[in-house]
Amino acid sequence: MLPLFDDFLLNLKTNNYSPETVYNYERDLTTFARFLEDSALPFDRVDKRIVNQYKAYLASVDRRTPVKGEIHSGLGSGSLNRTLSSLRSYLKYLIDMDYKVPVPPETIKLVKTEKRHGQVAELEELVRLIESPLVFEKNSLIGLRNRAILELLFSTGIRISELCHLNRVDIDHSGRIFIMGKGRKERFVYLTARAQNFLERYLSTRTDTAKALFIPYNGVNAKLNQKRLSPNYIQMKIKQYREKLGINVPTSAHSLRHGFATYLAESGASPAAIQILLGHESLDTTTRYVHASDKFAEETHRKFHPLAEIKKNT
Repeated sequence: MLPLFDDFLLNLKTNNYSPETVYNYERDLTTFARFLEDSALPFDRVDKRIVNQYKAYLASVDRRTPVKGEIHSGLGSGSLNRTLSSLRSYLKYLIDMDYKVPVPPETIKLVKTEKRHGQVAELEELVRLIESPLVFEKNSLIGLRNRAILELLFSTGIRISELCHLNRVDIDHSGRIFIMGKGRKERFVYLTARAQNFLERYLSTRTDTAKALFIPYNGVNAKLNQKRLSPNYIQMKIKQYREKLGINVPTSAHSLRHGFATYLAESGASPAAIQILLGHESLDTTTRYVHASDKFAEETHRKFHPLAEIKKNT
């Protein structure tokens, strides 16, 4: 139902957008096309009122996934704004192609996002989480592999998608890792000595020729195959470990990235250096990642408040 839809996706590919980005645009616009189809509305009749209805649809429990059409809960403000931004970009492309659009892209207003208190588990809890696979996994090879994964995530601050795409050749003997990040931006990240130790121990168990750094073990004999671990598997395992450890702060692979930035900052690291390590284009984005823990905030208040040393009048 969307005009020049395939041309738009092809334009993204020819402009060197990553496959993940192209997929996200395709998924978001397919959601919009499904909404129009369910509403029996042609594209050329879309107006501001329809756009507002679409926003309400995205936030409702009636939203259907673009692939299987399953009913899912409404999108949060961040995901909702990403979906609206995809629609904006599509309309801008149509204008560039001299195609008449029913509504100007600038009239599609993003929704207000929630300001949440940043949550990062205390360092001691993150260390317990990272060390837990060797305790909880019955298969020692899986335990060692998963320990190496968590060590690498917290050591480098890389995204889970970046980790799953890593190959063995991406890591040199000094512990430096070459990353091709979002937006095709290249950077280096660095392993700590303990992360490098566990990664080398894991790799020493590998007898396969697969190029992927982390691969699954299949079958009762734990034979290696040529596939890569999926982000969903890693997220599921982190959730299992967190629940078994009784860590009540929501913790995921992305939380390890936040924790990496937060505890570097608390130790005095330069925000500009953290920005480079995270692969952020804007320092503002990096600042949002650095969630000072409540404990650190309390210590800072006690240490630096101008009246902290003045005793109360008795």
